[in-house]
Amino acid sequence: MATKFSLTGDMIPRAVARMFDQRSEERIKPSAEHAVLDYRGIQSAVKLLNVSRSGAMIGLSEALNIGERVRLQILDRQPVFGFVRWVREDRIGLNFDTPLD
Repeated sequence: MATKFSLTGDMIPRAVARMFDQRSEERIKPSAEHAVLDYRGIQSAVKLLNVSRSGAMIGLSEALNIGERVRLQILDRQPVFGFVRWVREDRIGLNFDTPLD
């Protein structure tokens, strides 16, 4: 069964930095600076720039598509599935399917 996906305004690539902080939750201090991102059958080491219960910002020079499905393996946690929420330069925002514990 195909997954229905719709693009919302907060999922558009940004060319201009936000004027204020829109974070709705605290950041989690990961036990490692890197994680493994699985996308398109490729596994790539990525830099964890920040992590919250609902998502992460990673450093990756590969261009991913907004809405693209991914799997992120953070060292001390179970793999988490999600999708690309936004893309900006060499940074990518991920939204997790289920919040981290």
